[in-house]
Amino acid sequence: MKTQLLPASAPDTAAIAAKLLRDGELVALPTETVYGLGANGLDSDAVARIFKAKGRPQDNPLILHISDPVKMDHCCHHIPDSAWYLARLFWPGPLTMILPARQIVPAATTAGLPTVAIRCPASSITREIIRQAGIPIAAPSANLSGKPSTTTAQHVLHDYGTDGPLAAIVDGGPCQVGLESTIVDLTGPVPCLLRPGG
Repeated sequence: MKTQLLPASAPDTAAIAAKLLRDGELVALPTETVYGLGANGLDSDAVARIFKAKGRPQDNPLILHISDPVKMDHCCHHIPDSAWYLARLFWPGPLTMILPARQIVPAATTAGLPTVAIRCPASSITREIIRQAGIPIAAPSANLSGKPSTTTAQHVLHDYGTDGPLAAIVDGGPCQVGLESTIVDLTGPVPCLLRPGG
């Protein structure tokens, strides 16, 4: 497949990328942390393509990206007040929260766990793509497993080439943070920091 390079500033980029994601394709997306390898997070087959493309172990759960904090309850249930509080403080931004997953989220995305990792990225083009797609986007870092995280579209292109598994790369310029998101588990009685990050 010939990979399209879509400038974030182009007026039709969001619509093109959203359609590709709805169709089950892989699209690399810019975020403030690192570039993510995106697919429809509610489609097991699309999610499986992420693992295959990255060479990522399938027992490693993926982060779901949403377009707006209010979308959190579409994928999660029994959301504690602390999650809404953190969302008000840090979303959109580089914070990922672990919460109980709704049945709509497939086991392929959660690696069979009853929880799901979720965040609302700060990148306006990526949030618009997710909004237009109408689905949460599973998007781990776009680098091949074992390689450094990708912080520019050119890094992604270097890892996958122009005839690889990606339908498109959305070029949003260099990432502002350049470090993966902070992850906090909110499923227990006390919040637990799992990964310090952006």
